[in-house]
Amino acid sequence: MKHTFLFLFFFACVASIFSQQITCSPKDKAAVENKLVEIDGMYDGNFGETMVSVGKTFMETPYIAKTLEIGDTETLVVNLHGLDCTTFVENVLDLSKLLRADDLSFDAFIKNLETIRYKDGELDGYASRLHYFSEWIANNAEKGLLQDITGEIGGAEITKDINFMSTHRDLYPFLVDDTNYSKIKASENYLNNQAICVLAQDKIAENEHLIQSGDIIALATSINGLDVTHTGIATCEKDGRIHLLHASTGSMQVEVSKLPLADYLKGIKSNTGIMVARPL
Repeated sequence: MKHTFLFLFFFACVASIFSQQITCSPKDKAAVENKLVEIDGMYDGNFGETMVSVGKTFMETPYIAKTLEIGDTETLVVNLHGLDCTTFVENVLDLSKLLRADDLSFDAFIKNLETIRYKDGELDGYASRLHYFSEWIANNAEKGLLQDITGEIGGAEITKDINFMSTHRDLYPFLVDDTNYSKIKASENYLNNQAICVLAQDKIAENEHLIQSGDIIALATSINGLDVTHTGIATCEKDGRIHLLHASTGSMQVEVSKLPLADYLKGIKSNTGIMVARPL
């Protein structure tokens, strides 16, 4: 009886710790498990094409902003019912990696998601999340998950002050906490000492042939304090052109851009070009 009590006490403690680290309702877990069944067999040896195939299974999924800003403490949020542009890319990369590894389990999905979303692959509070997408690319490159190929396809290094979060503290509920705020400031200070490679908007069309289906596309911006405003996945469509597969703020759902990427970006006043990262 004593051993049984100790076991139940230990189990309750583990469950409590688990629940504090992960936000995932039964409905959300079921959505992941259903998605794993849906994509089974999609990997054919071409990881880029797999990214596109998996990404297109999310077509018409609603765009929902700030899907990760939940609760009072940072947790690993699992949500396939509503996606923003970053969580769309993260989930597609995660699921594609599972296909290549031939491990379509919920536990592997969770492990991959934490690895992709957080600095050095470890959830350690709000500031450990890769909030700025240029840092998302750089940190995931360090993990060996992708390669920033922007320089190889005609991009050039730029420097820019990155401070949008700290200068717009009221937009981020977690920054009410002074510790979170100081850590975000430290992250921004680090980024300000790093050059960012960007393929200028007027150079995209001539270098489009160097972009492949499955490449991750980040939209660089002229907005003060920001590096990137949007992200998605490159897809070569029937017209032979590269389009953007993304969770769109225009249609408020996952879609493929009607216009080729180079033309689509011309309609975004603040866009200055793109960063391109190729999953490895």
